Amino acid sequence: MNENKPLSLGVLISGTGTNLQAIIDEIEAGRLSARIAVVISNRSRAPGLERARRHGLETMVIDHRGFASREEFDRQLAAVLNRHGVELVVCAGFMRLLSPVMLDAFPNRIMNIHPSLLPAFPGINAQRAALQHGARWTGCTVFFVSAGVDDGPIIIQAVVPILPDDDEGRLSARILCQEHRIYPYAIRLYQEGRLELQQRRVVVRGALLVPPDQAWLNPPLAAC
Repeated sequence: MNENKPLSLGVLISGTGTNLQAIIDEIEAGRLSARIAVVISNRSRAPGLERARRHGLETMVIDHRGFASREEFDRQLAAVLNRHGVELVVCAGFMRLLSPVMLDAFPNRIMNIHPSLLPAFPGINAQRAALQHGARWTGCTVFFVSAGVDDGPIIIQAVVPILPDDDEGRLSARILCQEHRIYPYAIRLYQEGRLELQQRRVVVRGALLVPPDQAWLNPPLAAC
């Protein structure tokens, strides 16, 4: 990866596109050296499409219902992304599982974000699952997409405490704030050539280290 060259992104959405907005904001502020070549949605009414258009970005709808199989849809998706010169595919609320067709077309070049501390609570309704299990901590994870469901190599995580009076909405909102921080950062690490994949482990070159004796308790010891 040429860290002096803006990274060409293809962003996949299905909904509101708040993570798309966070990426746009970082690019426009000059904190992320990237350009969004195309924003693609599988839903024609996804509000995120209008977000993209307000910033002058090219958008496209590829409706998955018009294809006989997941693989046929992914072949069309990969063709469009390649036609736009996309170097990194960014799934930002894209509610489709990607088949080996896409994974082979962009090996280790597809990122996704999930609202839990993977490998805990993969799949849908992760915030609800964390609450139902009585977890004390949850958060969000950016990872490279693999063939499993939310099972790829982890790039970065943010930890969010679960408070005694949390419901799904309040917890989701706090997690989303952290998603908006860590997703552009993960993309920047990729653009700067600082991510090295060693089997399932992603090594971040030049990253600050967490102190080995640092830990977070919930509830804290002072409450005991």
